[in-house]
Amino acid sequence: MASEPQGGLTEYITHHLQHFKPVQVSGNFWSVHIDSLTVSLALGVVFCLWFWSKVRKATSGVPSKGQAFVEIVLEFVDGQVKDVFHGDRRFLGPLALTIFVWVLLMNAMDLLPVDLLPMITHQFGASHFRAVPTADLNLTFAMSLTVFLLVIFYSFKAKGFGGYMHELFTAPFGAHPLLWIPNFLLNLVELVSKPVSLSMRLFGNMYAGELVFMLIAGLFSAGSWMLFGMGIIGYTVWEIFHILIIGIQAFIFMVLTIVYISMAHDHH
Repeated sequence: MASEPQGGLTEYITHHLQHFKPVQVSGNFWSVHIDSLTVSLALGVVFCLWFWSKVRKATSGVPSKGQAFVEIVLEFVDGQVKDVFHGDRRFLGPLALTIFVWVLLMNAMDLLPVDLLPMITHQFGASHFRAVPTADLNLTFAMSLTVFLLVIFYSFKAKGFGGYMHELFTAPFGAHPLLWIPNFLLNLVELVSKPVSLSMRLFGNMYAGELVFMLIAGLFSAGSWMLFGMGIIGYTVWEIFHILIIGIQAFIFMVLTIVYISMAHDHH
């Protein structure tokens, strides 16, 4: 149930789009949002404890529902890694599993009522609180930068320093000295586009979904029973549809991470 918008729907949405006491790191360019970090870290701990408890209690006989669910997720993720990456999966498999489940949990925070967590945190003195970490561009970009660093690391590991430098300056047009600069610029654009596309895709979809929930929630306190009923129906329909978006975005982020790291192993 939405609280009474002060100043109308626009002010209601603006209020919910503000973060809890952002800490400026570099002027206005980069901020650390405490609410995004708190929720993401809490969900990361929940994920680790949840899977650890199921693995610790795993049996070779008839599995429990929890164990069966974890096994299905593990087999699903491992199958995706196996189809794309043909090298040693001992690191990439757990990485893909962590990305998929963690991003899925962060996305799922969008299914909570818009005012639920802000109402709870308000009791502890937090005037603003955003519950969806993946609707924060700073967090999605930080995650994509981690993937970017892994791509660079695996590129050097698979090809060596000389081999990777040779690839940057000689692919795709050839090894002629006049083509070194165009080759390098094209490869640089390709490298930079990877973290940008990863972060913007996830952020854009989750931010838009969060905004739609806020728009619908604003109908609850519009003072009309007809608008209230329309809000209930709209919220339910959008939440059911948004479940699909939540899963797809987590899957895409995981698969693209696997693809980018696999491409780092390939030679032109």
